[in-house]
Amino acid sequence: MKKYIGKKVLVTTSDWFLAPDGLKYQGAWGTLNSINEAKESVGFAINRAHANWFIEIGNMVIAGCQVLYLISCEDKPETGTVEDWTSEGGGTKYSHPSSIYITEPL
Repeated sequence: MKKYIGKKVLVTTSDWFLAPDGLKYQGAWGTLNSINEAKESVGFAINRAHANWFIEIGNMVIAGCQVLYLISCEDKPETGTVEDWTSEGGGTKYSHPSSIYITEPL
């Protein structure tokens, strides 16, 4: 992952998180600023194997245990409305905002 420091990346998280706009997201896009051990990021050591490191992407910090995927992505992904279909309820179609949080201004 260190080869992506300073580059734009798209990160998929294992759980939803709230952003400053009040919406929930499950991914983030921006510049990968750093990868740090917990002591550097939060000021104390964490004894859990998966939560002992963090990444800083744009204006946010993500615990290592939440990072599922990280992919190089120089161009801002599309973040408009997403339409989904569900077979339950007779093929109902519903729309929702994209679940990618843009961590920095363009």
